[in-house]
Amino acid sequence: MNIYGMRAIYKFEMARTWRTLMQSIIAPVISTSLYFVVFGSAIGSRIKEVEGISYGAFIVPGLIMLSLLSQSIANASFGIYFPRFTGTIYELLSAPVSYLEIVVSYVGAAATKSILLGLIILATAGLFVPLQIMHPFWMVLFLVLTAVTFSLLGFIIGIWADSFEKLQLVPLLIVTPLTFLGGSFYSVNMLPPFWRTVTLFNPIVYLVSGFRWSFFELGDVDVGLSLGMTLLFLAVFLLIVGWIFRTGYRLKS
Repeated sequence: MNIYGMRAIYKFEMARTWRTLMQSIIAPVISTSLYFVVFGSAIGSRIKEVEGISYGAFIVPGLIMLSLLSQSIANASFGIYFPRFTGTIYELLSAPVSYLEIVVSYVGAAATKSILLGLIILATAGLFVPLQIMHPFWMVLFLVLTAVTFSLLGFIIGIWADSFEKLQLVPLLIVTPLTFLGGSFYSVNMLPPFWRTVTLFNPIVYLVSGFRWSFFELGDVDVGLSLGMTLLFLAVFLLIVGWIFRTGYRLKS
């Protein structure tokens, strides 16, 4: 395994974060804080508690997950799309670095940035409401698995997209709406039976539910099911990335 090559790619991607600190870290934290203030103040004044948890604390896992999903996709998709856009992807493909090492480097850097952002948002939320994390190990596990999984999705989008506009297509039109409708700011159990059943077809529900369970031992679905669905998404995206490199989809043309 080419450790030096992987480290070079990883360090290059991480260096881009520090060069664009405002866009990469500060802006998402401010946006999430505004979500917290608006939802916590406007809705929290009407909904004091959700299943025994204060509404302000209840939405914290959902806010972290919202930022984690969007930033994981954005970081990974731009990271691999830009070399394709400039043509430097061919230098990378001809270098003594395997496809696996390329994926690990780009996805690892994107996941690292997203995890760092998630932890910063968690610390920021602690300034607004008292937080408890009943299962820190599971919280970190869901955080890491989700960041890696959606960084893989971002990597796939970065390969698929042939314009900067398409990079935003899936996050804006699919992932963000599903996140808002996936129990980030409310409990699925609050919905009427029909809509609760419909909501359970939303894959984001399982990610948010498992992550929230690690905080409060409170979830819309069983935590084992949440973990299983997260691992399933990870496996599916790994298979797609493997197919991309086997076939050379959007890489050899």
